[in-house]
Amino acid sequence: MNTSPDTIAALNQRFLLDHPAIAGKAIEDLPRSEVVAILSEQPVHVLIALWPYLLPTTADDLLPQLDVTTLRSFLYELDPPDCLSLLNRLPAEVRARCLSTLPATYQKELEMLMSFPEHTAGQVMDTRVLMFHPDDTVEEVLHELRKRKTPGLHQVVVVDTRQHLQGLVDIQDIAVSEAHTRLAELYRQVRHTISPFDSREEVADLMKQFNLEMLPVIDVNDRLLGVIRHAALIKVLQEEAANDIQTMVGVSRDERALSSSLFSVRKRLPWMEINLLTAFLAAAVVGLFENTIAKFTALAVLLPVVAGQSGNAGAQAQAVTIRGLALREITIRNWLRIMFKEVNVGLFNGIAIALTTALGVYIWSRSFGLSLIISIAMIISMVIAGIAGSLIPIVLTRFGQDPAQSSSIILTTVTDVSGFMSFLGIATLLSSLL
Repeated sequence: MNTSPDTIAALNQRFLLDHPAIAGKAIEDLPRSEVVAILSEQPVHVLIALWPYLLPTTADDLLPQLDVTTLRSFLYELDPPDCLSLLNRLPAEVRARCLSTLPATYQKELEMLMSFPEHTAGQVMDTRVLMFHPDDTVEEVLHELRKRKTPGLHQVVVVDTRQHLQGLVDIQDIAVSEAHTRLAELYRQVRHTISPFDSREEVADLMKQFNLEMLPVIDVNDRLLGVIRHAALIKVLQEEAANDIQTMVGVSRDERALSSSLFSVRKRLPWMEINLLTAFLAAAVVGLFENTIAKFTALAVLLPVVAGQSGNAGAQAQAVTIRGLALREITIRNWLRIMFKEVNVGLFNGIAIALTTALGVYIWSRSFGLSLIISIAMIISMVIAGIAGSLIPIVLTRFGQDPAQSSSIILTTVTDVSGFMSFLGIATLLSSLL
């Protein structure tokens, strides 16, 4: 039985819509030319439903290969923040070619969004906002809404003739009002707005604090530039949280699981070299006490115990501090309070761990002196680790850096050096007890 091309296209469309996750995995195993041919014959809404389920490397590879008509429609139908996210991942030359397929007005909107600094409100705002004037009637608004058919719209924006923000009107209020009612009678003034240069974290904090679904973005002249929608912001913050996991250990935000080996090497190698230098620094500290270690070989056996515990203590303090900064529970002005808190945590945890360690070391070595030395070193190193773990993210934030950016490499250096120095230094001072 022969199957017509229309039937195959309809089956493909149904499969892509009903099972986008399975389709995304299946696409990985198909030749790119075959995938492009299948996607090019699909309506835009099918591509929008499928695209989040594609691996970023696959999506970036397929996007420029779509035919011009499909590419233009797909990019234009996406929300501007989503469109911007896709385009920003592409090489500059490919990005320029994709932009050139779009209508001039929309192309300018995207270029304006790209001009804002990374991680700011300007890059996640939606510029395609339905705006009405105070004199517009409910009947006129409903007619426009039916014509636009914008899904998920809960509020409309009211501006004056110079595009100065006047207020917001809930769709529910429009639906229950008389046809001749003017928006001037319905809109409520906006108490919370934001600049396009404010950070995404500030936006998230404001939307969470006041339970806002939509936050207007205005320029210095109080003119409306766009709005930030709650769903779009959450999506961006989730992506950034995943990226922070990578940057904490020196992996680029741009790297993906299926990135090429050469790309991964180029992104990781500089941080590996830095980590090597810091390892040599820790080794140099050990080298300062070479004679002590040669005389008391048990010290070499116990070195990893001290360094490992201080490293764990520092990582815990670092994780709590980075989370507090990300959720805006704390600011850099709270550094002294945070540091003292971690000093106390390090002190009490250090005492508890030191007692356990001392008992284990005494059973193993039958040396009271060695047990005392490692106990003192454990307390000192865990206090220092707590201070480092809390202050490193704050210092990075103070200097305008991402607090998660390879902070674990810096922290590891501090905890290793402090652990080695405290243990071997105290052992040297109290060598008469060994």
